Amino acid sequence: MARKFVLMTDTGSDLPDEYYAKHEIDCVQLGFTLDGVAYGGDDGAAMDVKKFYELLRGGALPKTFQVTPAQAMNHIQPHLEAGKDVLILAFSSGLSGTCESYRIAAKELSESFPERKVYVVDSLCASLGQGLFVDYVVKKADAGATIEETRDYAEDLKLHICHFFTVDDLFHLKRGGRVSGATAAIGSLLKIKPVLHVDDAGHLIAIGKAMGRKKSISALVDKMVELNTLGADDPIFISHGDCIEDVNYLVSLIRERFGAREIFINEIGSVIGTHSGAGTVALFFVGEHR
Repeated sequence: MARKFVLMTDTGSDLPDEYYAKHEIDCVQLGFTLDGVAYGGDDGAAMDVKKFYELLRGGALPKTFQVTPAQAMNHIQPHLEAGKDVLILAFSSGLSGTCESYRIAAKELSESFPERKVYVVDSLCASLGQGLFVDYVVKKADAGATIEETRDYAEDLKLHICHFFTVDDLFHLKRGGRVSGATAAIGSLLKIKPVLHVDDAGHLIAIGKAMGRKKSISALVDKMVELNTLGADDPIFISHGDCIEDVNYLVSLIRERFGAREIFINEIGSVIGTHSGAGTVALFFVGEHR
């Protein structure tokens, strides 16, 4: 059934470009700056994600920038002019001002196009957690739901998208203020790996720690065993910061406990990767709560 409105999201969702194209999603580019050059956005340069992680491991210190109200408006307005309503699934307001930029743009454009509808849903999700959220909402919309039904479904769903992840190096979390300098120093010395999640306010929160990499990855699966409400057709999403061998280990643990399931894997993009660092492994699934 043909979708009755436009779906929009942003690259905070870490889905591949082919996904956006296949599902006819208007994806707005976040970006970063490095050595005075802007990458991403609507007009910035491009950088391969492998190259990005190579530079990050070499000591590069990029800085990210959000979607601006003007950028959001440039994406929304053509759809309204074409007679289409727009539902926006935004990167977590707990991590970026991007959602507020959409809201500013939506309010202004609604005054210019009063006959059209523009709704903004704060996903409170990040990386492929946002991607998984988008995937569920796409399926709802494509099943014939109205824009209001799809918006309400998204609002009900978002706090059931569980995010659990671990990092190999605490430096970037310390740099972003997610952990203290003392915690980072002690953790690095003792090889303590944090286990983190995204809470109901969309913030990154440390919820535990494990001695060593494999135990921290195993802890992610323990959380899925505890919280999941996976049905037969519910997918599992995994994103990673250029560490596919660790992802393969995570997949093996999931197969041991859950059997054969649909698992979608993609790299963490440059914007999220700036804050999480190389070696991040993240697991996303639908659950009772976060």
